[in-house]
Amino acid sequence: MNNLQTDAKVVVEVDRYGVATVTLNNPDKHNAFDDAIIAELTTAFTSIANNDDIRVMVLASTGKSFSAGADLGWMKRMASYSYEENLKDANALAVMLKTLNFMPQATIAKIQGAAFGGAVGLASCCDIVIASEKASFCLSEVKLGLIPATISPYVVNAMGLKACRRYFQSAERFFADKAQHLGLVDEVVSPEALDEAVDDMIRTLLANSPLAMRRAKTLAFDVAYQDINDELLQDTSERIAAIRVSEQGQEGLTAFFEKRAPTWQTDSAENKSKG
Repeated sequence: MNNLQTDAKVVVEVDRYGVATVTLNNPDKHNAFDDAIIAELTTAFTSIANNDDIRVMVLASTGKSFSAGADLGWMKRMASYSYEENLKDANALAVMLKTLNFMPQATIAKIQGAAFGGAVGLASCCDIVIASEKASFCLSEVKLGLIPATISPYVVNAMGLKACRRYFQSAERFFADKAQHLGLVDEVVSPEALDEAVDDMIRTLLANSPLAMRRAKTLAFDVAYQDINDELLQDTSERIAAIRVSEQGQEGLTAFFEKRAPTWQTDSAENKSKG
């Protein structure tokens, strides 16, 4: 993904295994994004979310940096916007982040380098974040007299309130090992191992029931921070009963007892390698 030969700043590729890769392709500007790129990302995420044939999405980028966050030219334009124009601009970013966060498919962020400002929000919206040891992160907004407002719900969810109280205010740069400790990053690997680590995770995900994965992701959102009461117990009981009698639930259980692979697994998916 580091050698895309295209002028497009957002590149979407879907392979035959149902894996979509959305690539930020603006390396000369460290993959910084502006209003046009935000609109393209929103379109890409929406299209993928509505495609039942896509099972996994990888968010990646070209060049040394994952993303520098907001483009300087865009920020300069925003500085002269009215409150109403700024609100419209912020709402567009908020919609893009929400679309990514709630995509029904499993999402993987592949972080090879610096992820600053809004890019921390992108990572926080993904289910799984795999980073190179060279990756670094910074919530840099306060250095510019701003705040990380639209990304904050997702970053707080990923890193926790205590960490955000520090890094929202300090704008300190921290690296992949610290990001993993804080919960922002799930796995840290050498730069040379990044591609293979992402491929390994894709293979792991493709081995699972597509329907069950979608419902499991929804389950995580729905039960988080809820009181464990009779209503929640009934809801979760209904969910497991429904998945057990579903076509994929029946196939998974039957395959397990018959000691064979379920139909959603194929040799090609098991041995998938994106090179």
